[in-house]
Amino acid sequence: MQVSVETTQGLERKLTISVPAESVDVEVKNRLRHISKTQRINGFRPGKVPATVIQKRYGQSVRQEVAGELMQRNFVDAIVAEKMNPAGRPSFVAKSNEDGKALEFEATFEIYPEVTLTGLDSINVERPDVEVTDADLDEMFITLQNQHKTWKENKRKTKTGDKLVLDFTGRVDGDIFEGGEAKGFELELGAGRMIPGFEKEITGMKAGDEKTIKVTFPDDYHAENLKGKEAEFDIVLHSTEGPVLPTVDEDFAKLFGVEAGGVEALRTEVSTNMTRELTQAVKAKVKEQVIEGLLEANEVEIPKALIAQEIDVLRKQAMQRFAGQMDPNNMPELPADMFEEQAKRRVKVGLLLGEVIKINQLKVDENKVNELIASAASAYEDPKEVIEYYATNKELNQQMQNVALEEQAVELLLESAKVNNKKASFKDIMNPEGK
Repeated sequence: MQVSVETTQGLERKLTISVPAESVDVEVKNRLRHISKTQRINGFRPGKVPATVIQKRYGQSVRQEVAGELMQRNFVDAIVAEKMNPAGRPSFVAKSNEDGKALEFEATFEIYPEVTLTGLDSINVERPDVEVTDADLDEMFITLQNQHKTWKENKRKTKTGDKLVLDFTGRVDGDIFEGGEAKGFELELGAGRMIPGFEKEITGMKAGDEKTIKVTFPDDYHAENLKGKEAEFDIVLHSTEGPVLPTVDEDFAKLFGVEAGGVEALRTEVSTNMTRELTQAVKAKVKEQVIEGLLEANEVEIPKALIAQEIDVLRKQAMQRFAGQMDPNNMPELPADMFEEQAKRRVKVGLLLGEVIKINQLKVDENKVNELIASAASAYEDPKEVIEYYATNKELNQQMQNVALEEQAVELLLESAKVNNKKASFKDIMNPEGK
């Protein structure tokens, strides 16, 4: 086998490989001999078909088949000999493939870039210093109460949190617009379902009241003909109900599966869940900053083949998410440019973290894997069953090993990063936009 290497552009390489004629011809003859023993051809007894007939009927296709296998095999031998690391599959072009002549072909492919890590000590991380407080726990209990609230009719003025049943008729420039009328419409004040100002204007009304309000559609409203327009709504309020929160007692605890220990047991369970979620959120926030700093400090040439592969992964994930909302047969092919930037980022992160793992000779820490699995399992009703499932599912276990190794790399980068601890609240971390 003879090999020559050419750099075409960037990370693209072209190998020209020549395989001796005898290697190809011997393989072709062996396969044709096997075919002559097994194929039935009219006019000839089994195993007695002349070689010339076999050659004429099957020679070309067998040679193509042999050439394809030899190109793949010799390509692998060549990249091993040349110490090259392909990124993605090669494309083969046979330049010469004739009886009695050497098989000559070109293999074009991209290689992984050489990565040199720099600026690791310039990575800045602001690590939240936060814990779950009693006030956070009390607020969470109010949220849990709201999840099980009931409604009671009232005669007072409406306020945020009340549920209203009303009719409305909306007009723009004196004309009723499409979607501007409703009868028996249910609305919870404070939910933010209506255009800005609508809920504010009807707050304070009582059941039986009628009122005309003026509001303005936002400039970014979805209906083009209503953007920035002033509108009048005639309101008829039929009924109002106020929320009634359940009492926090043993029966309340049982609503969440806590059969023994009552309220204190529920508080302990909720606090544990909040702490687990907070820990994961802080870890994710720190990791995001480390990754961002790593990307800013390092430029890497990215193989197009890896970007294409990552786009396919992201596209499949998106299709799976949409599958429950749309008929799979009517789903359009999502364009590659929807995912290109995200794919480039993910590939670059993978290359950089891979280099961190490589130069530091990191190996998967099984204790960390077990911790990650235990943490994930703790969110389920039967953690032991989940842990056992991970133990028997090789694919899931491998995914968790990859997560563990990535976390180890991030932890290593943190050692050289500039880390500042900053006081934060549970809300700051879990609900940063105040939604």
